[in-house]
Amino acid sequence: MEPSNVFVCLMGLGTVFVGLTCIIILCQVMSFLCMRSEAHKPVISSETPAPKSTSPIPNRGELVAAVSSAIAEDLGEDVSAIRIISITKL
Repeated sequence: MEPSNVFVCLMGLGTVFVGLTCIIILCQVMSFLCMRSEAHKPVISSETPAPKSTSPIPNRGELVAAVSSAIAEDLGEDVSAIRIISITKL
């Protein structure tokens, strides 16, 4: 005996509804867990400046080359058209 077309449609709709409900519940649980974990992190006020780093950047030439090639690729420009004035370590 074959199932009727109405039964197949209702089972398909029910399966999709249950699946979407599970996804919504998982998103809410993950959101709650992320919010709870961020509550334990210290908040950096925008009024206090970030501490200055006095240690030199190792392989500065390689870093400048990598940053300038990434910027040039993103902008669609030639690397020779990019001039990096300052790089600071945060």
